[in-house]
Amino acid sequence: MQEPVSSESAFRSASESALEPEATRRAAGTAESSRANRGWWDRNADEYQTEHGTFLGDDRFVWGPEGLDEAEAELLGPPEELKGRDVLEIGAGAAQCSRWLAAQGARPVALDISHRQLQHALRIGGSFPLVCADAGALPFADASFDLACSAYGALPFVAEPVEVLREVRRVLRRGGRFVFSVTHPIRWAFPDEPGPEGLSVSGSYFDRTPYVEQDEEGRAVYVEHHRTLGDRVRDVVAAGFRLVDLVEPEWPAWNTSEWGGWSPLRGNLIPGTAIFVCERD
Repeated sequence: MQEPVSSESAFRSASESALEPEATRRAAGTAESSRANRGWWDRNADEYQTEHGTFLGDDRFVWGPEGLDEAEAELLGPPEELKGRDVLEIGAGAAQCSRWLAAQGARPVALDISHRQLQHALRIGGSFPLVCADAGALPFADASFDLACSAYGALPFVAEPVEVLREVRRVLRRGGRFVFSVTHPIRWAFPDEPGPEGLSVSGSYFDRTPYVEQDEEGRAVYVEHHRTLGDRVRDVVAAGFRLVDLVEPEWPAWNTSEWGGWSPLRGNLIPGTAIFVCERD
């Protein structure tokens, strides 16, 4: 079976380990997914930041491989209105988005499951808190934040996304906004290739069996979970949010990058990223 598109492949390195894990499709629960992905990010954080640091910048807020910038999109609101706002970034990596938010006068907190990713955040610098924790159990009091955001963080990798969404809603104040981006669900049906071979459907869009990379003993070392577009909408509603926008960024002419299955060829023909703009009433 063709490997499904991986949202992580948006930024994964082209180089591979000598001991390649086995790629398969099988069930993977909450604990296994969390353990596997924490380990994957800790092992690969250095390579990831080397490979993609230039594109991400130190203090740029980019929503996905297309390069849509929050300064342009204003999905969290006009930049001038971010001043003094408490903002939680989930799946922050090296906290580039939080650094941009801080420059606008916001008070960000950058959270990631990977200790090594947050070490890169420390290396780059910034005067805001860094928190190592699982998105499914946020270590914050109710109504702690005005806004929350996640650019390709957490949600593609968790077995129970509604649990994460409910946790985010819990820590948001009334009227708060949560904006998150994930690989567009249609990509699941296509092979993870940047050229013409990546334009033919190779699997079922409706097959929700997780994509798992496992070691020789069958232990998961990377897990990604698929949700259809309808599933994502239902998850948002089930968590108590109101969906106010769904953004599908087009591939811009200036972006000539190719990463895994991401390329101008594919980006000009099928959507690559879905951004959900949600509000807590």
